[in-house]
Amino acid sequence: MATPALRVRSLSKRYELYARPVDRLKQTLWRGRRQFYREFWALRDISFALAPGRALGVVGRNGSGKSTLLQLVAGTLAPTEGDVETTGRVAALLELGSGFNPEFTGRENVFLNGAILGLSRAEMRALLPEILAFADIGDFVDQPVKTYSSGMALRLAFAVATAVAPRVLIVDEALAVGDEAFQRKCFARIEAIREGGAAVLFVSHAPMQVIELCDVALLLDGGRLRLLDEPRRVVAEYQRLLYAPSADAAHLADGAPATRGPAAGADAGAPAADAGPAGASFDPALRSASLVEYAQHGARIGAPRIETPAGAPVNVLVRGDPYVVAYDVEFTAPARRVRFGMMVKTTTGIELGGGTFPPAGAPADGFAAGARVRLAFAFRCRLFAGTYFVNAGLMGDVDGTDTYLHRLVDAVAFRVQPDAALRPSGHVDLEVAASLTPEA
Repeated sequence: MATPALRVRSLSKRYELYARPVDRLKQTLWRGRRQFYREFWALRDISFALAPGRALGVVGRNGSGKSTLLQLVAGTLAPTEGDVETTGRVAALLELGSGFNPEFTGRENVFLNGAILGLSRAEMRALLPEILAFADIGDFVDQPVKTYSSGMALRLAFAVATAVAPRVLIVDEALAVGDEAFQRKCFARIEAIREGGAAVLFVSHAPMQVIELCDVALLLDGGRLRLLDEPRRVVAEYQRLLYAPSADAAHLADGAPATRGPAAGADAGAPAADAGPAGASFDPALRSASLVEYAQHGARIGAPRIETPAGAPVNVLVRGDPYVVAYDVEFTAPARRVRFGMMVKTTTGIELGGGTFPPAGAPADGFAAGARVRLAFAFRCRLFAGTYFVNAGLMGDVDGTDTYLHRLVDAVAFRVQPDAALRPSGHVDLEVAASLTPEA
């Protein structure tokens, strides 16, 4: 078995929180005989190892300890307990612009960062053309960093961190500020670094990035390791925790001791066996926390839901299977020219597609006060792994104008299970049929 590039043993970080500034002075004067602070453990008893050429994804809710873990591994924080062992150089891309002096030019900061990483000026001078070509910020390299946009600062920081042949590369959520083209460029560079034998520690709130890039993943919550396993399992548990109401989330976290699956092993780098997703299910903790309800104009939507064709409620779906988006409508006033609709969106609000009834071009219906109907939109799930939302609404004629009679935005939250056999990009499988025809 290869020597781990990174080994973390019983790592913990404690902070002392003082209610008043004077309490800090009292603590000093009493020399520890009395305690004037309360303890806060940002991280508690974290252990894992990462083999060369492997990538470990770290996920967790805000405040779970992800950034603290990265800073401890990078050496910018000292642990309260435990230790970190690395073999070779550690390069970190943490908070945007960290390690850059804003008054220095980009070129000067390249040499400064090289010195911090233990490289001589001659070594950095040899790497400079590669760094500048990757960053692609032109003449701005000779301008003070304080004049850079966030994207320019990210480009230069990533170029430096990945050009110095690190043994361990640490990448925080900073990549999220880059444009799509640069993100693709970064992930291609990360893959090349891994193929060269470096280990990667990667933090992201984007489930697909973790599933696509990482061999194993780690879920943190409340500063503790909750799950260390193959990415698709960890992402599913993270999403279950993320979308649970506060009380349920606390219960889930308290009831989820640290576990390690077959993909974790001793070196957190053994490849996981391919496994397809389990069947569709209903997770009561997965609820929309962003529901927005429009004013009612003579109609009311009730019980929005997703069902199997047999009518069983589900919100954890399997790609490729058939489902039904359904909701009930009660009319409290007469309505004319009524059209019903649904829309599926990403967590960032991108509308992926939906349906209407009656179909476009067909005559719309009218309904009397007291009428009740059930809408059912059958579809086959062509979405890749991730969390999505469903809008439900109906429009009708109000004083000669098409108006929402009622609308629920983010009415239903649902999740599509990861499939370890897939390495998708984007959100939707278009089910493209390709063919190859030899030409004469």
